[in-house]
Amino acid sequence: MYLRHLWLTDFRNYEAAELALPPGLTVVRGSNGEGKTSLLEAISYLATLASFRGVPDLALVREGSPQAVVRGEGERQGRQLLIEAEIAPRGRGRVAVNKQRLRRSADLLDALRVSVFAPDDLELVKGGPSARRRYLDDTLVALAPKHEALLRDLERILRQRTALLRQSGGRLTPDIATTLDVWDAKLVTAGEALADARAALVAALEPALAKAYSDVAPDKGLVAAGYDAPWRVTGLAAALAAARPDEVRRGVCLVGPHRDDLTLRINAMPARTHASQGEQRSLALALRLGAHRLVADALDDVPVLLLDDVFSELDPGRTEALLHHLPPGQAVLTTAGPVPAGATPELTVTVTAGRLALATAPGQGTAE
Repeated sequence: MYLRHLWLTDFRNYEAAELALPPGLTVVRGSNGEGKTSLLEAISYLATLASFRGVPDLALVREGSPQAVVRGEGERQGRQLLIEAEIAPRGRGRVAVNKQRLRRSADLLDALRVSVFAPDDLELVKGGPSARRRYLDDTLVALAPKHEALLRDLERILRQRTALLRQSGGRLTPDIATTLDVWDAKLVTAGEALADARAALVAALEPALAKAYSDVAPDKGLVAAGYDAPWRVTGLAAALAAARPDEVRRGVCLVGPHRDDLTLRINAMPARTHASQGEQRSLALALRLGAHRLVADALDDVPVLLLDDVFSELDPGRTEALLHHLPPGQAVLTTAGPVPAGATPELTVTVTAGRLALATAPGQGTAE
């Protein structure tokens, strides 16, 4: 997978920008607030139709403009691709691949896949379970777009079931019990299917995660991962039956895959509470690199790797280790400092207030 060309119009602080990308490593330099991360955000948007910063589409449109446009031209397994996304927060945006309009973001997976590491990814280790569940689900969809339909179905079931529990007012009437039985059966089917997929993913991911961690933090400990879903011991149907009185009383869904977690350990100790800050940052990066390699191996097609300000999060030893073990394929990374020693970019880009200055190789100067 190779993104050859990128065009931006009224995206973030870019009025108009054009960038030709090499198939290897591109380093994007610039001070904070100049537009480095926005460049990665635009590439990622072409693959997901969402900001990896978690902001609404309105924030992606340059102030005073009615819409933003992101276009990318590339190649995947010999197929030439043109991806065009119009971001119109006050109207109806559109996305097209080779001039054919798409309806779902999952359809873009046949055109472009990306793996993103951002400083906020530290929450994958330090934060609550929701970020880790989202990480697993995003990886499942990257491996097989069919999982998106399962996730949408589960979200709908949980929304309807929660509404019913709140409607009960804490009283389990015969009508509420009958309707709850229907939604429980739907939740069992979708919930167990998702949990099985997540558990299988964690089992496949663990060796890739351990390898990625040892690459970026050599001699810093052994990593283990597991899928924590206590209800799987008895099955979801039995767990729901046992939890029903509490669920009716509290008006919330207490059992199911929406409550599960990905457990992470370093040297058999919980990484969330016992790992150092450096270990946690290395583990967060290893989670992204591990999933990246897993998707690349499974699909025989390497996603574009986007690394946002990764070197500010790593000490010199870990920085050197990461550069030495960057996976093959196209990568774009940002830095607020100089190009790190040991990096051999094919292209260096300097961003200043949404304008790009390029150097094809170290020492060759720059050109607008």
